[in-house]
Amino acid sequence: MPVINVHDKKFSPFLSEQEIQQQIKKIAAAINEDYAGMRPMFIAILNGSFMFAADLFKYLTIDAEICFIKLASYKGTTSSGQMFTAIGLDVDLIGKDVIIIEDIVDTGRTLNEFLPKLMHQQPASLKIAALLHKPDAVKFPIRVDYLGFSIPNKFVVGYGLDYDGLGRNLREIYQLV
Repeated sequence: MPVINVHDKKFSPFLSEQEIQQQIKKIAAAINEDYAGMRPMFIAILNGSFMFAADLFKYLTIDAEICFIKLASYKGTTSSGQMFTAIGLDVDLIGKDVIIIEDIVDTGRTLNEFLPKLMHQQPASLKIAALLHKPDAVKFPIRVDYLGFSIPNKFVVGYGLDYDGLGRNLREIYQLV
């Protein structure tokens, strides 16, 4: 994988498509085991998690539902510090087992603000599946129950993650040089 340009920045290869798929299979296997005989509701957080959510669902063997919500706190390569909801949650979660699908947990701000709102809907259980986690960036501790990779606190792009709208379509993940 060569160094690539996205807008005005250079990114070097970080995680290959094969490494990503291997971890997603492991996450799916753990969820299949933990939720055997159940029917969890997955909430995929857009835009970044769409590729992870699609691939995760391909490896699930349990009955499962999915819906999407759009939460955002990024502008360029840094968190804006403000969360906004662009597409709201339109399903009833009372008594359901819920798994949030997130592309990356870095500061934890987005989930820290969203989880209390979600808990008002009284789900039976709530877990988080994230492809990436940046432990060194954490400002609001969030427990990730199903994790693909812990990564350094560097900006990444690809596999659903973008830099000002570009790079989401890459099959691999690249880090800022």
